[in-house]
Amino acid sequence: MRVRLLVFVGSSSALEIEKVHELRRLSRIEGVLQDKSGRTFILNFDVPQDRPWRSSEWTTQTLEDRNRLLTAISKLCKKCHGRAPKLVGIDVVEMQLWAKKNAKILLAGAPDVMLESFAIHEEEIVNDGGDVEIGEIYSDAYEELVSKDEEEDMDALLGMYVLGIDEADAFSERLTKEVIALDTANVHAILENAPIVDEVTELLDMTLGSVEDLEEWISTINVKIRYMREDIAAIESANNCLETQVRNNSLLLKELHLVSDRFRVPPEYAETLKEGTFEEVKVAQNVEACKWLATALRDLQPPYLEPSYASMRAIREKRDELEKLKRVFLKRATSFLCDYFSSVIESTISDKDTFSTKGKLRKPVRDDLRFKCRTYARMIKHMKALDKNSLQPLRKSFCLSLNVLIRREVREFANELRSSTVAKQTNSVWLDRLESSKTQSSPVGESTVSEAYSRMLRTFIPFLVDESSFFASFMCFEVQLLTPQVDPDDVSDDSETEARVVNVDDTVPNTQNQQALESKTLKEALRELLDGIQEDFYAVIKWAHRQDPWSCISMQGATEKYLSSHKADAAWFVHGLLDDLQVRISNNFNQVVAETSKQFERTERNQAGVLYSIIKFAKLTTLIEFQIVGRNSRGGIDAAYEILAGTIFSTIENIGENDPKNFEIFAIDNYAAFQDRMYELAAVTPVLEKFYIQATDSYAQACQQYVQTMINYQFERFTSFVEKVEVLLLSTEPGKVSSMPGFTKSDLRKKLKSSLSGVEKSLTFTYKRMQKSIQRQDILTTLWNQYFKPMFFEKYKALEEILSKCYKEESLKPSSADMKIILDRMLIA
Repeated sequence: MRVRLLVFVGSSSALEIEKVHELRRLSRIEGVLQDKSGRTFILNFDVPQDRPWRSSEWTTQTLEDRNRLLTAISKLCKKCHGRAPKLVGIDVVEMQLWAKKNAKILLAGAPDVMLESFAIHEEEIVNDGGDVEIGEIYSDAYEELVSKDEEEDMDALLGMYVLGIDEADAFSERLTKEVIALDTANVHAILENAPIVDEVTELLDMTLGSVEDLEEWISTINVKIRYMREDIAAIESANNCLETQVRNNSLLLKELHLVSDRFRVPPEYAETLKEGTFEEVKVAQNVEACKWLATALRDLQPPYLEPSYASMRAIREKRDELEKLKRVFLKRATSFLCDYFSSVIESTISDKDTFSTKGKLRKPVRDDLRFKCRTYARMIKHMKALDKNSLQPLRKSFCLSLNVLIRREVREFANELRSSTVAKQTNSVWLDRLESSKTQSSPVGESTVSEAYSRMLRTFIPFLVDESSFFASFMCFEVQLLTPQVDPDDVSDDSETEARVVNVDDTVPNTQNQQALESKTLKEALRELLDGIQEDFYAVIKWAHRQDPWSCISMQGATEKYLSSHKADAAWFVHGLLDDLQVRISNNFNQVVAETSKQFERTERNQAGVLYSIIKFAKLTTLIEFQIVGRNSRGGIDAAYEILAGTIFSTIENIGENDPKNFEIFAIDNYAAFQDRMYELAAVTPVLEKFYIQATDSYAQACQQYVQTMINYQFERFTSFVEKVEVLLLSTEPGKVSSMPGFTKSDLRKKLKSSLSGVEKSLTFTYKRMQKSIQRQDILTTLWNQYFKPMFFEKYKALEEILSKCYKEESLKPSSADMKIILDRMLIA
């Protein structure tokens, strides 16, 4: 705890810290003996020697102030530091008496209050190493400490009452007299003022009673006034609400009259919608009335109408009235249009010039029918705007009526197409029809039946796509159309153009769910419109397959050409039809390939039949390659080549296993025939090139085996001798071979004499023997020049090398050089 002494600086009012003392260093408090009043004292602090300190004197105005200050300091020191400073030169008994007398203000924890009476201007508690500090107790030297003159005057005044210590009885007697005199004066004053006090008290009691009555009356009036104010406020609020409601109701009635007038059906439209006719001259009037009704119904819905109006009875009644009018009009219009379209289509069916007749194929024409339908195109569009589901009965009726017409057109055309197509009938097997095809068409061109099928597609596929697109546009399906369905001659007709060119913003749905739903509805309608025509297409395919099985190749290409260009929603049924046709044609093609493969397998029993199969396969590949149309057909045809060529090769191998003696000659003839027949097509067809390479390798292997057999047959002794010596040289030195049993020089001479004597005759005999087996001269020449001579010369030269190594004294006659000349001369011969 610290004590800071603050003094004024000069003449200013600013305070400055002059000294700072720690209260725990306060050791004693000394009274100044020179001051008889006892109000002057000195605070002695224990200060280190290195810090010089001069004690200062403290003087209070009264002795009571001194006692209060010293008592407070003693209590603080004892409370905070556990000890009190020593008192020197100060009457301790007097201080204790004073403390006992003033015990009410000297409470525990109240030293700060006592310090405030000594002009303590600031006080702060600071924690410094566990010690509690009282910061800033300062004395105002100017205001609190008295001057020396004042002290002298005060001493003179008090001297009049100074008594000695031995005069205590006199002092007590004097005090008693003074107290009695004071009490007497007080009693007389009280007795004199008693009546007045009683009167005042009585008046006060009366006044208090009146005040209480007045307060009760005022409180009652205040409650009544509060209730009155609340009632008045409620009445004013109700009046304001009523006034507002009156104004709002008048404005609302005015607005409702305006809205009601806005949606009041004009008389001419009401008559048209309820009882009007649907003749061609009245189409524009019906369209206008329908357009007004659609606009009115739309304007009765948010956001075109304020949402708060939607729940009003007047608006609901008006909406119900318009809805009823809409239902009446749609029912009448749908019934009329169903009857109208049915009658128009029936009149078209009754016209004999509409369909194909004997000797005359007719392409379907829809100009007149569509012209009559377009008359009501705008009205149908506005009917769709009124109710999206209102066209379902009309669409169904239109599809059923038009389906009858389309199916008859397709059936009559297909029947006349089959009857007018001339195709040579034959009961022979599949391969024999390739020969018969020469008489009816060129082997490198399309068959007549495939051309008939192509004509069927050219006639009806674009027609069906156009019919589907027209139906989707005319019946207002909200899908993206293939192309604008507008004829060049009809551009000036607004009504027709509107039926064919549809605004995409108005018809195409915004969400994917709406598009999917509309697409599904369109597909169901197209199925009803075109279902049944596929049977006539299937009949044409079956007829074409029966007349010319291999025509399915060109038919498949023609189908593929149309299939790749019709994938939109409007052409969904046509795309599915083409898919089915493609599948049926592919099945027919696979059936032909399987039957042909079985015929190739049957030739196993007859070796000459394999050559026949190769010839037929070559003709078949030529026919197929010139009938290919489209890219996707290539895969199926390559697979067919794999099956047929693989069957031929496996048949050759099976015959070789059954007759190994003549297999080399048989393989040479058939592989050579395959190479000759497939040479040109193998250069442009990868699959045939693969089999051509396989046939070439098999041909070379068969030639080597055949030539090896002929050499071994005619020159067996010397060839076997050469092979044995070569085996012996692997384990024996060349110089010791002649001494081995069976390999002596005499054995060598015997083998050479028996094998190579008359070698030219032996070669001639071998050539004639090969000539008897090989019928084709080109194959014989190839075998002799490219296989026999090189292989024989190689063995002959090997024999000469063995003689030079193992039998150095022996010589080979003729030599290898002479033998080469002999072989070359035989080629010339």
